[in-house]
Amino acid sequence: MRRKTVKRLIAVLSILALLATVTACAKLTQNTQTPLVVGYSEFSEKFSPFFANTAYDQDVASMTQVSLMTTDRVGGIIYNAIEGETVPYNGTDYTYTGISNIKVDIKKDAAGEPESTVYTIDIRDDVKFSNGEKLTADDIIFCYYVLCDPSYTGSSTIYSTPIVGLKNYHYNSSLAEETTPDKELANPSEATKAEFKKQLVEPLLTSEFDWVKGIYKDGTIATDWGVDTKAYPEPKDGFYLFYGTAENYSTKGKDDKTVLADVIAEYGSDYKALAAAYGDPAYFDAQAADIALKQVLATAGGEKVANIEGIKKISATQVQVTTKGYDASAIYTICGIQVAPLSYYGDKAAYDYANNKFGFTRGDLKIVEEKTTKPLGAGPYKFIKFENKVVYFESNDDYYKGTPKTKYIQFKETADADKISGVGTGTIDVTDPSGSKDAFKEIADYNSNKKLTGDKLTTSLVDNLGYGYIGINADTVSVGGNSSSTASKDLRKAFATMFAAYRASAIESYYGEAASIINYPISSTSWAAPQKSDDGYQVAYSKAVDGSDIYKANMTDEQKMAAALEAAKGYFKAAGYTFDEASGKFTKAPAGAKLAYEIIIPGNGTGDHPNFAILTNVKKALSTIGITLNINDPTDTNILWDKLDAGTQEMWTAAWGATIDPDMYQIYHSSNIVPNGTGDNHYHIKDAALDKAIMDARKSDDRAYRKQTYKACLDIILDWAVEIPIYQRQNCILFSTERVKMSTVTPDITTYWGWMSEIEKIDMN
Repeated sequence: MRRKTVKRLIAVLSILALLATVTACAKLTQNTQTPLVVGYSEFSEKFSPFFANTAYDQDVASMTQVSLMTTDRVGGIIYNAIEGETVPYNGTDYTYTGISNIKVDIKKDAAGEPESTVYTIDIRDDVKFSNGEKLTADDIIFCYYVLCDPSYTGSSTIYSTPIVGLKNYHYNSSLAEETTPDKELANPSEATKAEFKKQLVEPLLTSEFDWVKGIYKDGTIATDWGVDTKAYPEPKDGFYLFYGTAENYSTKGKDDKTVLADVIAEYGSDYKALAAAYGDPAYFDAQAADIALKQVLATAGGEKVANIEGIKKISATQVQVTTKGYDASAIYTICGIQVAPLSYYGDKAAYDYANNKFGFTRGDLKIVEEKTTKPLGAGPYKFIKFENKVVYFESNDDYYKGTPKTKYIQFKETADADKISGVGTGTIDVTDPSGSKDAFKEIADYNSNKKLTGDKLTTSLVDNLGYGYIGINADTVSVGGNSSSTASKDLRKAFATMFAAYRASAIESYYGEAASIINYPISSTSWAAPQKSDDGYQVAYSKAVDGSDIYKANMTDEQKMAAALEAAKGYFKAAGYTFDEASGKFTKAPAGAKLAYEIIIPGNGTGDHPNFAILTNVKKALSTIGITLNINDPTDTNILWDKLDAGTQEMWTAAWGATIDPDMYQIYHSSNIVPNGTGDNHYHIKDAALDKAIMDARKSDDRAYRKQTYKACLDIILDWAVEIPIYQRQNCILFSTERVKMSTVTPDITTYWGWMSEIEKIDMN
């Protein structure tokens, strides 16, 4: 019924620019008295460069780390960062330096197709970690092997890059890259069936029983799941209701342990049946394939693989990584890592590159995980402690760019409602409040000039690397159980048309000029985002079921909303809904569809969300034609994340973080439908043409071709009507003009160059 792991919708590379700097090493006179206090949202205390899974935790880790890759103010890669490269921006030349030079060599076959790509990384020889140890190629090798270890569970997707020999190493077999599990999946052996039961069926049912106990305890079994607790008074009863398969089974006289064992026995090794009961038929596909492949390789006769062929240490300051073919996004994954110290996160005694020992026991990252709450690296600051919801940092005197100007920095958990007043009254010095009309008025009121920047507060606004959207699950909002059918797409387009119609008024009311409407599911900051001047550009969901334009010139807002409702009716009818002309309402849904659907919005139970007005307006409009939209605004947003990860949610609203490269593999490729792969394809979109286009774009180094291909991808996504693009907002960074010496804050802050990009230079008044 649900999945317990909460997956945050974040971008792994969103903080790449943090430790990329624009000046050479310089002597700085340090402020040792006044700490810089930064207001932050809640931390999860996973402050590890390997395992941080929220943007806030990543920022804590990044304060202590350095990245291999340096990027500029528009997200461009600085390939010669050791010497430095000068790049103009907004009429000013900026010189960017970092810890490495990166060379990319694409080798082509006789037909001119990419055969392999070699990434050669040279690093500075004067970088030290804050524990005094020198940063060398061995630390890079150690990090790569952690991220590529079969037991790694962090957010890095380096495993998805086609590094030569990576799959063989993962499975410890020289035959892995040439072997498929297809036959074993189709006709599994008894040994494989036993593993299916042990690794898939038993763990999920056990965790689900624990979850059922929890929702009985907090009462949400009735309020959120609609279970009649009089008919099903105990957790064992609710559990069997959700997962039991026998018609005449009775839980009476049986304890919890027996009921659980009986349900496990009912499924046996049939993970497909369990996945269907769980709400996602594809839930176990990737795991089952992994189990089957391991079983095949166990008797295939391949040799053991001690290392990753495509990752090589060339010298103490040089590493090479070789991939198959060419993948445009691979450089960000391979070279975008933060270099953490082997001496701290691993075991130096267990490292011997020549003898295939990489600092930890293969398949066991316990030694790395033990340091998750206490990061250490070569970054500008040292982590001191996390206490009373405050992260304490002290400057790293061994930082290769020089000792930071401000000795102490604190990241202090601060409620969003208190962020502006916190800076205004002196509780905090810098923060990131959510931008809205009300927020901007509050900021302006602190300044004597009544503007966003003045004598008390200074405001920086830049486009967010991400966007807001409304999502629809193709599996749970479909007709006849076929998510890809025209009828299913028409059903989703009915809702999408309505959501799109009410975007402008809702977003303008919430954000004012701090956000704009977007028509494609991609951040407008991306070079791949379609522009209004491009051929084929269209307003999202502005066509009726017959292909005609919904809106006409000179329509009033009222006429536009009426036209959208008529178009939605057309889509519902095309999807097979029965419409009663006399009442003007739909009275019956086709098989597999419903007259009522739920949408979850993370508004903290108060409706405080930019999309809330969209939902309330659409709910009211649809009710006039017999369609019910139930708005669920839980106080605990984990209800949304849990349902998304379980694949059971119908509709929801959220926001995506993006990355510098517009690669769509993580979110839209069918191999990543939850829980498989990255687990981020919450839309359950499974389209062969889309999958092929995503991979084709990945393999090209031609930006014009990639942009054209991504436009085709976006059109497919919109045709499936699983995502309604809503808004592109601006990030708001608020500084205390009185306490922060603004002349020391990095100039020309952009989407890709944040205020912390030169944090070592910031001084206090």
